[in-house]
Amino acid sequence: MSKLAIIGAGAVGTSVAHWAAVKGMAEEIVLVDIVPDLARGKALDLAQGAPLEGFTGRILGTEDFSALSGSEVVIITAGRPRKPGMSREDLLRTNMEIVRSCAEEVRKYAPESILIVVTNPIDAMVYVAFRVTGFPRERVLGMAGVLDSARYRYFLAQALGVSPRDVQALVIGIHGDHMLPLVRLANVAGIPVTELLAPEKIEEIVERTRKGGGEIVSYLKTGSAFTTPGLATAEMAEAILRDQKRVLTCSVWLEGEFGLSGVFLGVPVVLGRGGLERILEFRLTEEERQALEASAQAVRSQIALTGL
Repeated sequence: MSKLAIIGAGAVGTSVAHWAAVKGMAEEIVLVDIVPDLARGKALDLAQGAPLEGFTGRILGTEDFSALSGSEVVIITAGRPRKPGMSREDLLRTNMEIVRSCAEEVRKYAPESILIVVTNPIDAMVYVAFRVTGFPRERVLGMAGVLDSARYRYFLAQALGVSPRDVQALVIGIHGDHMLPLVRLANVAGIPVTELLAPEKIEEIVERTRKGGGEIVSYLKTGSAFTTPGLATAEMAEAILRDQKRVLTCSVWLEGEFGLSGVFLGVPVVLGRGGLERILEFRLTEEERQALEASAQAVRSQIALTGL
């Protein structure tokens, strides 16, 4: 039986469960949260949509971490959300302890699972999970680039007046202000966006992509984005559960790729049954290489704060 577990029944965790159910990704979806009855209520609400949406899998909610047993993929969304004026770094110390405790439960009850970390700051939190579980790098991933690339593609499509489905664009690096939306490779049905948009407009879109999460936080006041982050995470889980060999940008532990080692960073990878199956390395321009190095340094600074 295919099984997906989500730790954290807040807005993002519930969104992941919703998209997973709609996509029919697993025969059983389990929501786990330490808040009494929260996961049960969220799971029951989702499950009651089955007659309307037509999905048939089971959706369960619990506070018992032993429910992680048998999960092929476990997703950690538990943590404090960003608030207006708060940087991802501000979240680090609080969320580190939450992710550490969740990772310990994953190591105990789902030692063969593939782990996806969504909690911010993602690149540092996935490092915490990597160290605490002791899993190989193929089985510990951070969700970042799928979301950032979706935002980039959407903004480009808006500017061009075309369907977002026809826009291909890639964001690599940290999930934060030092991310690198690649302009050189962005295209619409194969046509470079540099042929279609003025440089000033492209730079405006790049900056809006970098600040995409903060823009939503500024509107919501008391929370952060959850619908598209949930869908982006579900895309990753689906690629693994269905062995799709999707090419998605994920935060992974680098061991020399792109000239970088000892850091989690968003790069394009092939996702399949084994989790991280291959990193798609390609040649960067000198400017891109320097930007990616700056991104790596920002992550290293976050990692240093974890003390792990």
